[in-house]
Amino acid sequence: MTRSPLRAAPVGVLLFVALMLVGAGAAAVDLNFAGSAQIDEFFVPTHGGNANEGSGAYAFDGLTLEATEKLAADVSNRLSANFKVCFGCHGFELDMGYFDFRLADEFNVRAGRFSPSFGGFNPRHDVANHKLSDKPLPYDMGRMLRLRSWGNGVIPSPFPDTGVELNGTHWFGNSVQFDYAAYAVQGFRADPNQTHPLDIDFRQSHLFPQAYYIDNNGRPTFGGRVALTAKMGEQSDLTVGASGMYGTYDGANALTYAIWGGDVALRIVRTTVRLEYLARRTQMDTQDPTRLSLPLLPGDNFFIKHGAYVEVEQPLLPVLDLIGRVDGLYRIGNFPLQLASGDKPNLDRHSSVVRYTLGASYLFERGMRLKLSAELWQFSDQDDDGHTLEVGLHAALVGTL
Repeated sequence: MTRSPLRAAPVGVLLFVALMLVGAGAAAVDLNFAGSAQIDEFFVPTHGGNANEGSGAYAFDGLTLEATEKLAADVSNRLSANFKVCFGCHGFELDMGYFDFRLADEFNVRAGRFSPSFGGFNPRHDVANHKLSDKPLPYDMGRMLRLRSWGNGVIPSPFPDTGVELNGTHWFGNSVQFDYAAYAVQGFRADPNQTHPLDIDFRQSHLFPQAYYIDNNGRPTFGGRVALTAKMGEQSDLTVGASGMYGTYDGANALTYAIWGGDVALRIVRTTVRLEYLARRTQMDTQDPTRLSLPLLPGDNFFIKHGAYVEVEQPLLPVLDLIGRVDGLYRIGNFPLQLASGDKPNLDRHSSVVRYTLGASYLFERGMRLKLSAELWQFSDQDDDGHTLEVGLHAALVGTL
Protein backbone atom coordinates (compact mmCIF):
# COMPACT_ATOMS: atom_id res chain seq x y z
CA MET A 1 0.00 0.00 0.00
CA THR A 2 1.37 3.43 -0.97
CA ARG A 3 1.76 5.74 2.00
CA SER A 4 0.50 9.32 1.66
CA PRO A 5 3.36 11.83 1.99
CA LEU A 6 1.07 14.00 4.09
CA ARG A 7 0.47 11.20 6.59
CA ALA A 8 4.20 10.49 6.67
CA ALA A 9 5.05 14.13 7.35
CA PRO A 10 5.26 13.80 11.19
CA VAL A 11 7.79 10.98 10.78
CA GLY A 12 9.82 13.15 8.42
CA VAL A 13 9.76 16.06 10.87
CA LEU A 14 10.95 13.88 13.74
CA LEU A 15 13.70 12.40 11.55
CA PHE A 16 14.77 15.89 10.55
CA VAL A 17 14.93 16.96 14.21
CA ALA A 18 17.01 13.88 15.01
CA LEU A 19 19.45 14.74 12.22
CA MET A 20 19.61 18.29 13.54
CA LEU A 21 20.58 16.94 16.96
CA VAL A 22 23.34 14.74 15.57
CA GLY A 23 24.72 17.24 13.08
CA ALA A 24 24.44 20.31 15.29
CA GLY A 25 26.14 18.54 18.21
CA ALA A 26 29.32 18.30 16.21
CA ALA A 27 29.19 22.03 15.51
CA ALA A 28 28.89 22.86 19.22
CA VAL A 29 25.47 24.45 18.77
CA ASP A 30 23.61 25.19 22.01
CA LEU A 31 20.53 22.92 21.98
CA ASN A 32 17.48 22.87 24.24
CA PHE A 33 14.75 20.23 24.16
CA ALA A 34 11.36 20.57 25.85
CA GLY A 35 8.07 18.76 25.74
CA SER A 36 4.67 18.48 27.35
CA ALA A 37 1.61 16.24 27.22
CA GLN A 38 -1.87 16.53 28.67
CA ILE A 39 -4.60 13.91 28.81
CA ASP A 40 -7.98 15.39 29.69
CA GLU A 41 -11.37 13.87 30.42
CA PHE A 42 -14.23 16.24 29.54
CA PHE A 43 -17.61 15.11 30.89
CA VAL A 44 -20.89 16.90 30.11
CA PRO A 45 -23.51 15.33 32.40
CA THR A 46 -26.31 17.63 31.24
CA HIS A 47 -26.08 16.61 27.59
CA GLY A 48 -28.27 13.67 26.64
CA GLY A 49 -26.23 12.59 23.63
CA ASN A 50 -28.50 13.45 20.70
CA ALA A 51 -27.76 11.05 17.86
CA ASN A 52 -26.83 13.98 15.62
CA GLU A 53 -24.65 15.61 18.27
CA GLY A 54 -22.44 12.82 19.55
CA SER A 55 -18.82 13.01 20.61
CA GLY A 56 -16.93 15.21 18.16
CA ALA A 57 -20.05 16.98 16.87
CA TYR A 58 -21.48 18.57 19.99
CA ALA A 59 -18.05 18.70 21.66
CA PHE A 60 -14.79 16.78 21.87
CA ASP A 61 -15.88 15.17 25.11
CA GLY A 62 -14.26 12.06 26.52
CA LEU A 63 -10.51 11.55 26.78
CA THR A 64 -8.34 13.74 24.55
CA LEU A 65 -4.58 14.18 24.25
CA GLU A 66 -2.45 17.23 23.52
CA ALA A 67 1.29 16.73 23.23
CA THR A 68 4.25 18.80 22.00
CA GLU A 69 7.96 18.34 21.42
CA LYS A 70 10.20 21.34 20.82
CA LEU A 71 13.83 21.79 19.84
CA ALA A 72 15.50 25.20 20.16
CA ALA A 73 19.02 25.80 18.80
CA ASP A 74 21.28 28.83 19.25
CA VAL A 75 23.40 28.61 16.12
CA SER A 76 25.33 31.83 16.81
CA ASN A 77 25.01 35.06 18.75
CA ARG A 78 22.59 36.32 16.09
CA LEU A 79 20.98 33.21 14.63
CA SER A 80 18.63 30.76 16.37
CA ALA A 81 16.11 28.16 15.23
CA ASN A 82 12.98 26.58 16.68
CA PHE A 83 11.21 23.40 15.63
CA LYS A 84 8.06 22.10 17.29
CA VAL A 85 5.75 19.17 16.55
CA CYS A 86 2.40 18.91 18.30
CA PHE A 87 -0.46 16.42 18.40
CA GLY A 88 -4.08 17.22 19.20
CA CYS A 89 -7.56 17.17 17.69
CA HIS A 90 -6.02 18.09 14.32
CA GLY A 91 -3.58 15.15 14.36
CA PHE A 92 0.15 15.77 13.97
CA GLU A 93 1.13 19.34 13.19
CA LEU A 94 4.32 21.24 12.46
CA ASP A 95 3.61 24.06 14.91
CA MET A 96 7.03 25.70 14.51
CA GLY A 97 9.80 25.58 11.97
CA TYR A 98 11.53 28.94 11.75
CA PHE A 99 14.78 30.89 12.09
CA ASP A 100 15.36 34.11 14.02
CA PHE A 101 18.08 36.51 12.88
CA ARG A 102 18.68 39.18 15.51
CA LEU A 103 20.48 42.35 14.49
CA ALA A 104 19.62 44.10 17.77
CA ASP A 105 17.14 43.79 20.62
CA GLU A 106 14.94 46.19 18.67
CA PHE A 107 15.18 44.36 15.33
CA ASN A 108 14.72 40.62 14.84
CA VAL A 109 13.75 38.88 11.58
CA ARG A 110 11.72 35.67 11.86
CA ALA A 111 11.09 33.48 8.80
CA GLY A 112 9.43 30.09 8.40
CA ARG A 113 6.36 28.55 10.04
CA PHE A 114 5.26 30.11 13.32
CA SER A 115 2.26 31.55 15.15
CA PRO A 116 2.12 35.27 14.31
CA SER A 117 2.27 37.64 17.28
CA PHE A 118 -1.35 38.22 18.22
CA GLY A 119 -3.03 38.64 21.58
CA GLY A 120 -1.96 37.96 25.12
CA PHE A 121 -2.93 34.30 25.40
CA ASN A 122 -1.19 32.76 22.40
CA PRO A 123 2.37 32.88 23.87
CA ARG A 124 1.13 30.61 26.68
CA HIS A 125 -1.20 28.36 24.64
CA ASP A 126 0.84 25.25 25.42
CA VAL A 127 -0.87 23.02 28.01
CA ALA A 128 2.18 23.37 30.27
CA ASN A 129 1.82 27.16 30.35
CA HIS A 130 -1.78 27.65 31.47
CA LYS A 131 -3.46 26.21 34.54
CA LEU A 132 -6.89 25.18 33.17
CA SER A 133 -7.56 22.19 30.92
CA ASP A 134 -8.84 24.22 27.99
CA LYS A 135 -8.30 27.60 26.36
CA PRO A 136 -10.44 30.76 26.70
CA LEU A 137 -13.40 30.71 24.32
CA PRO A 138 -12.03 33.46 22.00
CA TYR A 139 -9.06 31.13 21.32
CA ASP A 140 -10.98 27.84 21.37
CA MET A 141 -9.91 25.09 18.99
CA GLY A 142 -12.48 22.34 19.29
CA ARG A 143 -13.17 22.06 23.03
CA MET A 144 -16.23 24.30 23.32
CA LEU A 145 -19.78 22.95 23.43
CA ARG A 146 -21.80 23.38 20.21
CA LEU A 147 -18.48 23.78 18.40
CA ARG A 148 -19.95 23.00 14.95
CA SER A 149 -22.65 25.66 15.27
CA TRP A 150 -20.23 28.30 16.49
CA GLY A 151 -17.28 27.33 14.27
CA ASN A 152 -14.92 27.47 17.26
CA GLY A 153 -13.82 30.78 18.78
CA VAL A 154 -12.69 34.05 17.22
CA ILE A 155 -9.22 32.76 16.33
CA PRO A 156 -8.01 29.29 17.41
CA SER A 157 -4.73 28.99 19.28
CA PRO A 158 -2.19 28.08 18.12
CA PHE A 159 -2.60 29.35 14.56
CA PRO A 160 0.71 28.45 12.85
CA ASP A 161 1.33 30.02 9.47
CA THR A 162 4.12 30.50 6.94
CA GLY A 163 5.66 33.92 6.44
CA VAL A 164 8.00 36.59 7.75
CA GLU A 165 7.80 38.66 10.94
CA LEU A 166 9.79 41.62 12.21
CA ASN A 167 9.79 42.03 15.99
CA GLY A 168 11.78 43.65 18.74
CA THR A 169 11.96 45.00 22.27
CA HIS A 170 13.07 48.38 23.60
CA TRP A 171 13.50 49.44 27.22
CA PHE A 172 12.75 52.98 28.40
CA GLY A 173 14.89 53.18 31.51
CA ASN A 174 14.69 50.17 33.80
CA SER A 175 10.93 50.01 34.31
CA VAL A 176 9.14 50.31 30.94
CA GLN A 177 9.41 47.74 28.13
CA PHE A 178 8.00 48.21 24.61
CA ASP A 179 7.43 45.20 22.30
CA TYR A 180 6.32 45.24 18.69
CA ALA A 181 5.77 42.82 15.81
CA ALA A 182 4.74 43.21 12.16
CA TYR A 183 4.25 40.29 9.80
CA ALA A 184 3.11 39.02 6.41
CA VAL A 185 1.83 35.42 6.37
CA GLN A 186 -0.23 33.20 4.07
CA GLY A 187 -3.38 33.78 6.11
CA PHE A 188 -6.53 31.79 6.78
CA ARG A 189 -8.34 29.88 4.04
CA ALA A 190 -11.81 28.79 2.96
CA ASP A 191 -12.84 25.21 2.33
CA PRO A 192 -11.79 24.61 -1.33
CA ASN A 193 -14.85 22.40 -1.81
CA GLN A 194 -17.23 25.31 -1.14
CA THR A 195 -18.17 27.33 -4.23
CA HIS A 196 -19.60 30.17 -2.12
CA PRO A 197 -17.75 30.18 1.23
CA LEU A 198 -19.46 31.67 4.26
CA ASP A 199 -16.62 31.44 6.79
CA ILE A 200 -12.97 30.64 7.32
CA ASP A 201 -12.17 26.93 7.61
CA PHE A 202 -9.47 26.72 10.29
CA ARG A 203 -8.73 23.10 9.37
CA GLN A 204 -7.09 24.34 6.17
CA SER A 205 -4.33 25.91 8.30
CA HIS A 206 -3.31 22.52 9.68
CA LEU A 207 -1.77 19.46 8.16
CA PHE A 208 -4.44 16.85 7.45
CA PRO A 209 -5.06 14.57 4.45
CA GLN A 210 -6.91 17.16 2.36
CA ALA A 211 -4.60 20.14 2.93
CA TYR A 212 -1.06 21.33 2.38
CA TYR A 213 1.05 24.27 3.50
CA ILE A 214 0.39 26.44 0.45
CA ASP A 215 -1.56 29.66 0.08
CA ASN A 216 -4.90 29.39 -1.66
CA ASN A 217 -4.83 32.86 -3.19
CA GLY A 218 -1.21 34.01 -3.31
CA ARG A 219 -1.97 37.21 -1.40
CA PRO A 220 -0.55 37.56 2.13
CA THR A 221 -2.33 38.54 5.31
CA PHE A 222 -0.76 41.48 7.16
CA GLY A 223 -0.84 42.07 10.88
CA GLY A 224 1.00 43.17 13.96
CA ARG A 225 1.05 43.69 17.69
CA VAL A 226 2.32 46.30 20.14
CA ALA A 227 2.61 45.93 23.92
CA LEU A 228 3.84 48.04 26.80
CA THR A 229 4.95 46.55 30.12
CA ALA A 230 5.55 48.69 33.20
CA LYS A 231 7.22 47.41 36.34
CA MET A 232 5.37 48.64 39.42
CA GLY A 233 7.70 47.06 41.96
CA GLU A 234 9.93 44.08 42.53
CA GLN A 235 7.03 41.62 42.19
CA SER A 236 4.37 43.55 40.30
CA ASP A 237 3.92 44.61 36.68
CA LEU A 238 1.27 45.65 34.17
CA THR A 239 1.15 44.77 30.46
CA VAL A 240 -1.20 46.38 27.92
CA GLY A 241 -1.27 45.16 24.31
CA ALA A 242 -3.15 45.60 21.02
CA SER A 243 -3.20 43.31 17.97
CA GLY A 244 -4.70 43.17 14.50
CA MET A 245 -4.58 41.35 11.17
CA TYR A 246 -6.29 41.72 7.78
CA GLY A 247 -6.45 39.54 4.69
CA THR A 248 -8.56 37.56 2.22
CA TYR A 249 -9.49 33.92 2.70
CA ASP A 250 -11.03 32.78 -0.60
CA GLY A 251 -9.25 31.76 -3.78
CA ALA A 252 -10.45 34.82 -5.70
CA ASN A 253 -9.25 37.32 -3.05
CA ALA A 254 -12.80 38.72 -2.87
CA LEU A 255 -13.75 37.87 0.73
CA THR A 256 -11.94 39.68 3.53
CA TYR A 257 -11.50 39.10 7.23
CA ALA A 258 -10.25 41.48 9.89
CA ILE A 259 -9.30 40.44 13.43
CA TRP A 260 -8.47 42.87 16.20
CA GLY A 261 -8.16 42.85 19.97
CA GLY A 262 -6.70 44.24 23.15
CA ASP A 263 -5.29 42.57 26.26
CA VAL A 264 -4.30 43.51 29.80
CA ALA A 265 -2.29 41.45 32.30
CA LEU A 266 -1.75 42.62 35.89
CA ARG A 267 0.52 40.78 38.33
CA ILE A 268 0.53 41.85 41.96
CA VAL A 269 2.95 39.71 43.96
CA ARG A 270 1.44 36.21 43.49
CA THR A 271 -1.93 37.21 42.06
CA THR A 272 -2.38 37.49 38.28
CA VAL A 273 -5.38 39.04 36.54
CA ARG A 274 -5.81 38.78 32.77
CA LEU A 275 -8.40 40.45 30.54
CA GLU A 276 -8.68 40.15 26.79
CA TYR A 277 -11.11 41.09 24.03
CA LEU A 278 -11.07 39.87 20.39
CA ALA A 279 -13.34 40.38 17.39
CA ARG A 280 -13.41 39.08 13.83
CA ARG A 281 -15.37 40.55 10.90
CA THR A 282 -15.73 38.00 8.11
CA GLN A 283 -17.27 38.61 4.70
CA MET A 284 -19.60 35.93 3.30
CA ASP A 285 -20.31 35.00 -0.31
CA THR A 286 -24.07 35.62 -0.53
CA GLN A 287 -24.55 34.91 -4.24
CA ASP A 288 -26.66 31.91 -3.25
CA PRO A 289 -29.01 33.17 -0.48
CA THR A 290 -30.69 29.75 -0.23
CA ARG A 291 -27.61 28.56 1.72
CA LEU A 292 -28.36 31.04 4.51
CA SER A 293 -30.69 30.47 7.45
CA LEU A 294 -32.12 33.99 7.65
CA PRO A 295 -33.58 36.34 4.99
CA LEU A 296 -30.84 38.30 3.25
CA LEU A 297 -30.94 41.96 4.31
CA PRO A 298 -29.25 44.90 2.52
CA GLY A 299 -25.54 44.83 3.35
CA ASP A 300 -25.97 41.43 4.99
CA ASN A 301 -22.75 39.99 3.54
CA PHE A 302 -20.69 39.63 6.72
CA PHE A 303 -20.85 38.54 10.32
CA ILE A 304 -18.94 39.67 13.41
CA LYS A 305 -17.86 37.38 16.21
CA HIS A 306 -16.79 38.98 19.51
CA GLY A 307 -14.97 37.15 22.29
CA ALA A 308 -13.63 38.08 25.72
CA TYR A 309 -12.41 36.58 28.97
CA VAL A 310 -11.40 37.63 32.47
CA GLU A 311 -9.17 35.26 34.41
CA VAL A 312 -7.76 35.37 37.94
CA GLU A 313 -4.95 33.05 39.01
CA GLN A 314 -4.25 32.85 42.75
CA PRO A 315 -1.61 30.52 44.29
CA LEU A 316 -2.84 29.15 47.60
CA LEU A 317 0.22 27.01 48.32
CA PRO A 318 3.56 26.58 46.53
CA VAL A 319 2.04 23.51 44.84
CA LEU A 320 -1.63 24.56 44.57
CA ASP A 321 -3.19 27.27 42.35
CA LEU A 322 -6.83 28.36 42.21
CA ILE A 323 -8.12 29.74 38.90
CA GLY A 324 -11.36 31.52 38.11
CA ARG A 325 -12.44 32.51 34.61
CA VAL A 326 -15.46 34.09 32.92
CA ASP A 327 -15.39 34.00 29.12
CA GLY A 328 -17.84 34.25 26.27
CA LEU A 329 -18.67 34.79 22.62
CA TYR A 330 -21.19 37.07 20.91
CA ARG A 331 -22.07 36.57 17.24
CA ILE A 332 -23.96 39.03 15.02
CA GLY A 333 -25.10 38.22 11.49
CA ASN A 334 -26.47 35.55 9.19
CA PHE A 335 -25.26 31.94 9.23
CA PRO A 336 -25.41 28.76 7.11
CA LEU A 337 -28.71 26.96 6.65
CA GLN A 338 -27.10 23.68 7.65
CA LEU A 339 -23.87 22.23 8.94
CA ALA A 340 -21.75 19.63 7.18
CA SER A 341 -23.65 17.01 9.19
CA GLY A 342 -26.96 18.27 7.73
CA ASP A 343 -28.15 19.76 11.04
CA LYS A 344 -29.21 23.37 11.45
CA PRO A 345 -26.92 25.51 13.62
CA ASN A 346 -28.26 26.48 17.05
CA LEU A 347 -27.86 30.20 16.33
CA ASP A 348 -29.86 33.36 15.68
CA ARG A 349 -28.97 36.73 14.16
CA HIS A 350 -27.72 37.71 17.64
CA SER A 351 -26.33 34.78 19.62
CA SER A 352 -24.20 34.53 22.74
CA VAL A 353 -22.59 32.04 25.09
CA VAL A 354 -21.09 32.73 28.52
CA ARG A 355 -19.03 30.22 30.49
CA TYR A 356 -18.15 30.36 34.19
CA THR A 357 -15.17 28.23 35.26
CA LEU A 358 -13.59 27.44 38.62
CA GLY A 359 -10.52 25.24 38.66
CA ALA A 360 -7.43 24.14 40.56
CA SER A 361 -3.96 23.04 39.51
CA TYR A 362 -1.97 20.78 41.86
CA LEU A 363 1.75 20.12 41.37
CA PHE A 364 2.09 16.67 42.97
CA GLU A 365 5.48 15.83 41.45
CA ARG A 366 8.14 17.85 39.70
CA GLY A 367 6.93 18.21 36.11
CA MET A 368 3.49 16.69 36.82
CA ARG A 369 0.25 18.53 37.49
CA LEU A 370 -3.35 17.56 38.15
CA LYS A 371 -5.93 19.98 36.73
CA LEU A 372 -9.55 19.93 37.89
CA SER A 373 -12.29 22.34 36.85
CA ALA A 374 -16.06 22.77 36.66
CA GLU A 375 -17.87 24.88 34.05
CA LEU A 376 -21.35 26.36 33.76
CA TRP A 377 -22.37 27.21 30.18
CA GLN A 378 -25.19 29.62 29.38
CA PHE A 379 -26.40 29.87 25.75
CA SER A 380 -28.85 32.39 24.34
CA ASP A 381 -30.32 29.77 21.98
CA GLN A 382 -31.82 26.37 22.74
CA ASP A 383 -30.19 23.23 21.43
CA ASP A 384 -32.11 20.36 19.80
CA ASP A 385 -33.16 19.14 23.25
CA GLY A 386 -34.36 22.59 24.40
CA HIS A 387 -31.36 23.24 26.66
CA THR A 388 -29.74 26.63 27.23
CA LEU A 389 -27.68 25.62 30.28
CA GLU A 390 -24.93 22.98 30.36
CA VAL A 391 -22.39 21.77 32.93
CA GLY A 392 -18.90 20.57 32.02
CA LEU A 393 -16.32 18.82 34.19
CA HIS A 394 -12.60 18.51 33.41
CA ALA A 395 -9.98 16.24 34.96
CA ALA A 396 -6.52 16.35 33.38
CA LEU A 397 -2.96 15.22 33.94
CA VAL A 398 -0.18 17.28 32.38
CA GLY A 399 3.51 16.47 32.33
CA THR A 400 6.45 18.63 31.24
CA LEU A 401 10.13 18.12 30.63
